[in-house]
Amino acid sequence: MAEGYHAAMPPPEEQTASPAGVLASDEIDVVALFEQLQEEIRRGGAGGGDGARSARVTWRAQAERVWAVSAERPIVHRPGLRGALSVPVKRLLRPFLRWYVEPLAAEQRAFNDAVLKLIDDLYETADRTAAAVEGTASSTSELEQRLTRVERRGSSAPPATVAAQPAATAIPDYFAFEAKMRGSSAKVRDRQRVYVEDFRDCAPVVDVGCGRGELLGLLRDAGVAARGVDADADMVAYARGERLDVEQGDLLGYLDALPDGSVGGLFAGQVVEHLPPGALQRLLELAVRKLRGGGLFIAETINPLSPLALRSYFADLTHAQPLVPETLALLAKQAGFRTVDTRFLNEPAERLAIPDDPVLAENTRRLNDLLFCPLDYAILART
Repeated sequence: MAEGYHAAMPPPEEQTASPAGVLASDEIDVVALFEQLQEEIRRGGAGGGDGARSARVTWRAQAERVWAVSAERPIVHRPGLRGALSVPVKRLLRPFLRWYVEPLAAEQRAFNDAVLKLIDDLYETADRTAAAVEGTASSTSELEQRLTRVERRGSSAPPATVAAQPAATAIPDYFAFEAKMRGSSAKVRDRQRVYVEDFRDCAPVVDVGCGRGELLGLLRDAGVAARGVDADADMVAYARGERLDVEQGDLLGYLDALPDGSVGGLFAGQVVEHLPPGALQRLLELAVRKLRGGGLFIAETINPLSPLALRSYFADLTHAQPLVPETLALLAKQAGFRTVDTRFLNEPAERLAIPDDPVLAENTRRLNDLLFCPLDYAILART
């Protein structure tokens, strides 16, 4: 590849730079470009990060600009006697050089085109392989959790759910449904890790609608006393298998039975969107009563301002209504919380690339803010 390219290159004195001091497209070292593309395939082709993908696009665009190698180059007039004498000599020799170089340039163009197509095919193959591996790992994790659920359920299973609100019994296997829609316990733990420091000094903490007990496990590891309640029997069996303090019960009935001012923290992760308005208001009122002075209530839910998050919301048939952040914060204040703050969480990794044009760049940023805003949010309310 290098031989044909260098045969078509002008002498060093005829190579010019762009006004910004950057090499023009026809002066890019194709050998270095090819080596960089090979390195990108090895390093980022199989599901690399955003930086690798961005570099891939940049180098691919540069490759497209330089692959058409040609012997035709403008004759540059250089100052001085040497420059003046070189021009007629170059004009005289150019037809002979074209006769010699052009066949090599044609072969080089064909070679460059084949290389770019091969690289594109390698990228596509690597991306498909990475997607298949990720899908297999996700399915394996889901099946493991469902098998563990069966092992922990026992022979004398309690009622599938004891929720007073629209019950999960509307879905034949709600545990499997949640495992598929919310993801593995490891992923949920990673997302909920942010709350450990919030509850650091709030023991005891009660997780209402605790599910598989991801936050309870994090708090236990951090030395924070915590227990949970969930209406679904399989969720409770799974959490107990993790040696967590969890019981089956309706969250409103469970909270109502607690002594007033007896807990320092309450958590409701992806719960409030399941509650009809009356049950939601009741939950907030009970939270104010059961928390001691300065206690913390955190409610995390889907962000309906995100178009991507709305897909997850409508995928679950047990959801009652989406709650925009202002609505949930207002309801919490009306229930009696002293302060209410909102925290946005889980921003998507994908974003539209920002173009160079200032006007297009500003509009693209606005579009990013609309399309790729955080998927979830949480209110942090204190008594």
